[in-house]
Amino acid sequence: MTDSRCAWCGTDPLYVHYHDTEWGVPEYDARALWEKLVLDGFQAGLAWITILRKREAFRAAFDGFDPDKVARYGDADRARLMADPGIVRSGAKINAAIKGARIWLDMRERGEDFTAFLWDFVEGRPVQNAWTSMAELPAQTPASVAMAKALKARGFNFCGPVIVYAFMQATGMVNDHVTGCFRHAEVRAFGGGARI
Repeated sequence: MTDSRCAWCGTDPLYVHYHDTEWGVPEYDARALWEKLVLDGFQAGLAWITILRKREAFRAAFDGFDPDKVARYGDADRARLMADPGIVRSGAKINAAIKGARIWLDMRERGEDFTAFLWDFVEGRPVQNAWTSMAELPAQTPASVAMAKALKARGFNFCGPVIVYAFMQATGMVNDHVTGCFRHAEVRAFGGGARI
């Protein structure tokens, strides 16, 4: 713990701000959830701070993560993204993002709510954990294993159980701020509402 914060964010101002304002706050917007899932996929094999530092460049490169636009990307867009030094230039991850946008749109067209689909794995309400140290936090849970399996069954890529658990933490599906962190109680208050 540093200054009553979870130790993982260290002292980097960007990371501290992310921890203090965003990490663990319940997210219910379907587009924002897809963006975070894509960014967590790009994180695979990298540190989250790397993605956080590039997030605005990612948003510019991927048209604000508008699934309607990203789903229409073709070879020229792939080449443009592979040449963009502001993002992680991985052909497999870029292709996964484009494919994911198409799946997201297909779900919407079939009347499926992406938000409800994801939040159903925690019964529509944030899981309130009470870890006292970072060492207690799991890398994955049965819920993240189930969500990863369901996402993969839909055709999403770069969404294994560990990546999905990080996504669940980031989007407030679980409150994994340790109990000594000042954000634990604040984030817990965000999750006290009715199930979606």
